[in-house]
Amino acid sequence: MSKYRSQNTLYYIDALLKFSNYSKAADSLKISQPYLTQVIKRIESELNCQIINRSELPYRLTEQGKIYYDYLGSIETVYSNMRRNITAITDMDKTTIKIGILPSIGTYLLPLFLPKFLAHYPLCQIELVEDMPDNNEKRLSKSEIDFWVGQNSRHLDPNLRAVSWGNHRYYAVIPKSSALYQKGTAMIPQGSIAMDELLSQKLVLTIKGSVIRTQVDHLLDIYKIKPDIVLESCEIATVKNLAMADAGVTFVPESLMIEPCAENYNIYMLPVEQLNADYFIAHHYNRDLTEMDKGLVDAFMRYKDTAEY
Repeated sequence: MSKYRSQNTLYYIDALLKFSNYSKAADSLKISQPYLTQVIKRIESELNCQIINRSELPYRLTEQGKIYYDYLGSIETVYSNMRRNITAITDMDKTTIKIGILPSIGTYLLPLFLPKFLAHYPLCQIELVEDMPDNNEKRLSKSEIDFWVGQNSRHLDPNLRAVSWGNHRYYAVIPKSSALYQKGTAMIPQGSIAMDELLSQKLVLTIKGSVIRTQVDHLLDIYKIKPDIVLESCEIATVKNLAMADAGVTFVPESLMIEPCAENYNIYMLPVEQLNADYFIAHHYNRDLTEMDKGLVDAFMRYKDTAEY
C-alpha cells in the first residue's frame, strides 16, 4: 500500500468515526458517498472482517479494525522516518542551528536578524524550539539547543554565556475602565503613578514562567499585593490587545509598538529599574563558536541600539 493510499485511508476511517454517517463523512472529505462506501467495503473484503462497527452509534473500530488502524499508523511513521533520513543525507552540506525562544518574543524579534543572517549563510538551516524560558535554559545547559534568545540575562545559569542589548523599558497600558485612566491623555508623565497603585488594578498578564510575569510577581511580593488577574495569556501581543480593548491594565516592552489612543487607554512609561526587558542571545560556555555562530550573534547584536519591531 502506498503512503498516499494509507494516509487517505486513515482520513476516511477518522471521518467515519467522527460523523458516524457515510454522507457527512464523505462531504467532509470532499469525496462522494458511494466512493467512500466502496473503499471501506474493499478493505473489509481484503481483510475478510469488519473494521468498523456500524450496527450502533457512534461508530467504533472493531478489534480487527484497531489492529488495521495501528498498522496504517505504523506505515505513516516508517514513511516519515524514511523521508527524514533521505533529507539528512541530501542536506549533508547544510548546518542546522537550533535556537530556543519564547514564541511571543520570536514573533517580533526573529524577523529583525534571521533573514539577513540566512542571506549571508544560505547553507544554514534554523530549527526553532519555541517554549517557556525555563525549559529552553535547561535545554541550553544540556547542549540540547545551540542558542537561546531571551529577555533577562541577569540570572542566567553560570555555564551560559550571553550578549545583550541592555535594558529596555516597559509601558503600562491603562484602559478607560481603570480608576487610573486619565481622559484625553495619550501618554501619562513618568513618575505620576505609584507602582502599587498600578498593581492594585484589574490586570491582564502573561502566564507564569514568562519573563515579564516573573518580574511582575516579584513586585507583587514586594508590595504585598494580592493581584486581581482577569485574564492570562502566553502571548504578550494578546495581553496588549486585551488591555487596549478595556479588559484590564497590562505591561508591555517598549519594543512592542502601541499606537496612542487617548479615547480608549493611556500609555505610561514605567521606571526601568523596576521593570525592563534585557534581550540577549546565549550559548553554552564550552561551545567553540564557528564562523557561522559568530555571524548569528553579530546579526543579533546589530539591532541592540534600535530594537524596533
